[in-house]
Amino acid sequence: MSDDSSGSPHTLAADDESTHRDFWAETIADEVEARDPDEPIVVKGGVSPSGVAHLGNVNEIMRGYFVAEVLRDRGHEVRQVFTSDDKDPLRKLPRKLADADGQIVGLGEVDAGALGRNLGKPYTAIPDPFGEADSYAAHFAALLEADADRLGVPIEMHSNTALYADGTFDPVVSHVLANAETARDVLSEYQAKVDVEYVPFNPVCQECGKLTETVTNIDLDSETVDYVCTDMEVGDETIEGCGHEGTATFREGKLPWRFEWPGQWQVLGVDFEPFGKDHAEGSWPSGVDIAENVLDIEPPVPMVYEWFTLNGEALSSSAGNIVTVSELLDLLEPEVIRYFFALDPKKARDLDLSRLDQLVDDYDRFERAYYEGVDDESVTAFAEAAYPYVVDSVADDQPIRLPYTFAAVLGMVEERDLRIKLATDEGHIPADADEATIEAALARVEKARNWAERMDNAYNYRLQTDLPDTEFDESVESALDALADFVAAGHDGDEIQGEIYDTARDHDIEIGDLFEAGYRLFFDETQGPRLGEFLGELETEFVVGRLRRDR
Repeated sequence: MSDDSSGSPHTLAADDESTHRDFWAETIADEVEARDPDEPIVVKGGVSPSGVAHLGNVNEIMRGYFVAEVLRDRGHEVRQVFTSDDKDPLRKLPRKLADADGQIVGLGEVDAGALGRNLGKPYTAIPDPFGEADSYAAHFAALLEADADRLGVPIEMHSNTALYADGTFDPVVSHVLANAETARDVLSEYQAKVDVEYVPFNPVCQECGKLTETVTNIDLDSETVDYVCTDMEVGDETIEGCGHEGTATFREGKLPWRFEWPGQWQVLGVDFEPFGKDHAEGSWPSGVDIAENVLDIEPPVPMVYEWFTLNGEALSSSAGNIVTVSELLDLLEPEVIRYFFALDPKKARDLDLSRLDQLVDDYDRFERAYYEGVDDESVTAFAEAAYPYVVDSVADDQPIRLPYTFAAVLGMVEERDLRIKLATDEGHIPADADEATIEAALARVEKARNWAERMDNAYNYRLQTDLPDTEFDESVESALDALADFVAAGHDGDEIQGEIYDTARDHDIEIGDLFEAGYRLFFDETQGPRLGEFLGELETEFVVGRLRRDR
């Protein structure tokens, strides 16, 4: 393979216009196949269990999943593996964690001391602060597995600690330490602190349990190293070593990350791995160099993905700008989340929770494009290629989808029968729909309702089923009756909104008073959504009766 294809994170197929694909995962699958890999083909992702398992961690799961599914459809046996880099040391305390259900909690709600007392130790050696799993790492890995399961992605989770403990990493560690001088020479091109005494191995101190970077001797025959437990520098902070001098086996330590990553490629037989642009600019070039010139293996097919932002800001556990899969599934269907990750991974995107309606609208158009086509040929082509991988299964008939904002309007209504009638009157549910179709369509209502409550937006109100106890001035009552006549004549929401202003002026009352009267009648509140537009979504007979204070 040429240097260009292994050392640069792009795909061969992407450079060949004759093999253009409408779905990026098919392009990656082409390149994987071009290497004629042994089966099963291995697709990999990985994460360090350092904090909350949030939506950003799903990048590698979903990017890998789409490629794996395309390869499976082409008749290949595929394993999608995911490594938890859990022998890494805890370097600093996270600001937030997530419980077993994926709900975010602060450190004040858990045994934070279990973390603070264990800085510098491997994640698998640190107790679960929730007191449930075997370790901090096990808790985090279980969250990721649960997230993958929630999104319908089958992954094999592998613990780095276990891979060292059972000897899987033995050949890699032995080879790297046997060729320590070559390893130093290669690494020095990418890392400043590499001197003649540098040894690419971090033993776990038998005395204090922390990882140390100071190896004083290597014994290849006995597969041991001698070490001194020295301080670890983490940014401007220092994690103090205990000074213990001891001996550790190759299984009682770990390779530094730049060696461990290509080591994973070797021991797991990785054929493809996606990764974020931070690795593309640092770890990937060194990984390729180490793979080819230290381990003598071929790197996997790479794919760099752009990070997405959340609400316009970078995802950050420490700053609290995160959302978990569990939280997002309260607001969206799984297929909408999968659609978000099916979009071009090379383009930066923002997931704005306040505008989830736009994302859902885009998904609905994508689905419509698959079944009947849309006016944008590129969207139709993408949908035809990607839709079968986004949904659990392709239905014979196009699913009935309520527009997200209309579903949010229905979320203001408590009565199921009224929800059905409103959706039917608006043409969103066919009049002859069976119960299963109705139930499937209404499933979006509670998610849109949750969105309204979380965002506290214009849809975060509850329509009063019964007429509230109200009392208005005669002039306001007259204006409400006139507005009722206007609605009864058949007008849409925009027209009703404008008529509210005209009616208030015609009856010589304050515009705000008429709006407040409307909010009191429908929500028993003094404020609410854009009243005219909301009334335009409701059943005309119901609106007219309520404006006339009859029902």
